[in-house]
Amino acid sequence: MRNAILLAVLAATGFSTAAMAEGKKIGVSWAQFQEERWKIDEAAMKAAIEAAGNEYVSADAQSSAEKQLSDIDALIAQGVDALVINAWDKDAIGPAIEKAAAEGIPVVGYDRLIEDARTFYLTFDNVGVGRIIAENVFAAAPKGNYAIIKGDPGDPNVGFLRQGMEEVIGAAVASGDIKIVGEANSDGWKPENAQKNMEQILTANDNKVDAVLAQNDGMAGGAAAALAAQGLNVPLGGQDGDLAAINRVARGTQTVSVWKNAQDLGKAAGEIASALADGTALDAIPGATKFSGGEKGVEMNAILLNPTPITKDNINVAIEAGHITKEQACEGAVAGVKGCE
Repeated sequence: MRNAILLAVLAATGFSTAAMAEGKKIGVSWAQFQEERWKIDEAAMKAAIEAAGNEYVSADAQSSAEKQLSDIDALIAQGVDALVINAWDKDAIGPAIEKAAAEGIPVVGYDRLIEDARTFYLTFDNVGVGRIIAENVFAAAPKGNYAIIKGDPGDPNVGFLRQGMEEVIGAAVASGDIKIVGEANSDGWKPENAQKNMEQILTANDNKVDAVLAQNDGMAGGAAAALAAQGLNVPLGGQDGDLAAINRVARGTQTVSVWKNAQDLGKAAGEIASALADGTALDAIPGATKFSGGEKGVEMNAILLNPTPITKDNINVAIEAGHITKEQACEGAVAGVKGCE
């Protein structure tokens, strides 16, 4: 789903025509490539940067805050004109921002908040993502025992997602209709860590878990494996639109996958970074709004895109967008899945 903000960014074709004729170098620091979606983000970002007549250079921090700082040093040494940083650790990234600022290099904080007014924040509405996950699971299980499988504690998106979930289930928790019987962070957002967390929660509660809120699809897969091992199939939510997760939705073992169209986000980042490299001010990016929802309340220029929940009622949306083939989505599908008829 494209919203008006994204369309404003992508409509600004001046970013990628004559103004960029001289060519700039855009450095991109990735936190890791564990989730399948990051390769989609990268392809769209690289294409947008090159379409603007610029050069894409990148590094993979491999889930290491220390390596990410070293990577960014190396990108700066290569003479990049703008940086896109998908931060691994919100607290450890500060020195990189200081070095970029000292060199006059603008920074886009990509999909993970870098709470510094000198960066431009581009992401999906992650509070909204948490809200959507919880809304869909809550509709299927308005009462009972809930487990919450959270991501890496160093990622600020964990807090945003949890905030959105709380907006939906908070009143039911307060009334006693919902009891949170387990809530755990999964280091590195790794599915295997999520599976261990889910196994421990099931053991501690004699398998009496009625619903699971997982903060991404990889972890939802880990939770689903733990549930299946005990013969359980309960309402389960995640995000990212992973192909396996969409198929789980079709099979009836996952309730919702909140799809954040990585092609849209990556393309927007490439457009914005190219504009910043050419001297456009942070607050002059088309569609920019003010964001101050981080832990420190720092006001930043930002664009937050709207995600799309994928359920059994609209799997056709992801198929028609070319995100997943019908064969991939619909293998083993239960009856009544739209797009799998």
